[in-house]
Amino acid sequence: MPGCLRLGLLSDRNFARLLAATALGQLGDRIIFLTLPLVAIATLHADEFQVGLLAATTTAGSLLVGLPAGAWVDRMRKRSVLIGTDLLRASALLTIPVAWWADLLTLRLLYAVALLHGVLTVFFDVAHVSCLPHLVGRENLVEGNAKLSAVRSVTSIGGPAVAGPLVGLVGAPATLLASSAGMALSGLFAATIRGREENPKPASDPEPGRRPGLRREITEGLHFVLHHPALRAIMFSDAIFNLSLVMYQTMLLVFLERTTGLGPFGTGLVLSGMGCGALLGALTATTLSKRIGQGPVIWLATLVTCPLAVLMPLARPGWTLYGGAIGLAALSMGGVVRVVAQSSLQQSLTPDRLLGRMAATARFVSSGGIPLGGLMGGASGSAFGATGTLWIGAAGMTLSALPAFLWWRGRAGARLLGQWTSAR
Repeated sequence: MPGCLRLGLLSDRNFARLLAATALGQLGDRIIFLTLPLVAIATLHADEFQVGLLAATTTAGSLLVGLPAGAWVDRMRKRSVLIGTDLLRASALLTIPVAWWADLLTLRLLYAVALLHGVLTVFFDVAHVSCLPHLVGRENLVEGNAKLSAVRSVTSIGGPAVAGPLVGLVGAPATLLASSAGMALSGLFAATIRGREENPKPASDPEPGRRPGLRREITEGLHFVLHHPALRAIMFSDAIFNLSLVMYQTMLLVFLERTTGLGPFGTGLVLSGMGCGALLGALTATTLSKRIGQGPVIWLATLVTCPLAVLMPLARPGWTLYGGAIGLAALSMGGVVRVVAQSSLQQSLTPDRLLGRMAATARFVSSGGIPLGGLMGGASGSAFGATGTLWIGAAGMTLSALPAFLWWRGRAGARLLGQWTSAR
């Protein structure tokens, strides 16, 4: 019993299996994050705009299926969605090394695989967010999200550290075999979860035995999120942050490859440093949320760490690169602290039957600008260079704290007014 108390949710076999599936899937995803743009940059010699278009294609799934994905996932068992999307993503990624070996690899094929992978990832992410409350209970959401974020952070360190040497050894296309294997193994681990998830049922049927229409279910999810002050503020903060982050990330690899002269191994080390910051964020997220409060920590984490992202565009070959790497690590730390706090708050405020639609609606709005961010990053890179685009992205990420701060200030002001009125 004392050992179980120390382990917390890790003593739960089903959560441990979800954690293992998350680790393997995220390892594959982190390898993709470094390798897919390098396939375009180093193998296919893409220019800045084409790299930005690839980033936009990778994230276009949120716009294409973001809203219906939530309604569909709410109708299905979440475990089945996790298994199916993992295995399909693994199969899609295999086509890139096969095409490369057959000398058939083109940017069009790269765009097609990136789009399919992005669409499947939307369904996977919505199901992943929705299954956690069923698996661990609402009282354990902060701990569950923190542990999942810790695993993601470790893979953020290990993924680039593995991918960099592999790209140098076998080439970027062949490195995607490791990503495909990670996602296939993630699906197999998800298949071993034996949670007590009930067969999803609608809250109320228009007629006995008949399920409400898809449009009605989507509208219900939209109405719930957009009319909830906390969920609405978090969603719009996320939208600004994600658009700016993708602008930044789109030109980050171009900057590291062409401005600083780092090869794949050095780039992998820099991205592993980001993973170290993310791990530190995951380890401190629960404590910070308890001491500061979930509301304030959402905007404070952004406001304190995002300005440090400007250290990277200030870097040049030499010792200043260490400062840039520290700035990226701080950015990742703040991002994880923010995500753990806001994910737990979103899940705790949402009824079980709306979890999928809440996650999909929030993702649709907050991530809908990501493809635009990729295009803007590519266009900005062509107009102002990679360095100028990193400055613009850092400024946008810092300003993303504003909607969440205004919600928190209004909530705090209303509470103080209520206390003053009661005292009178």
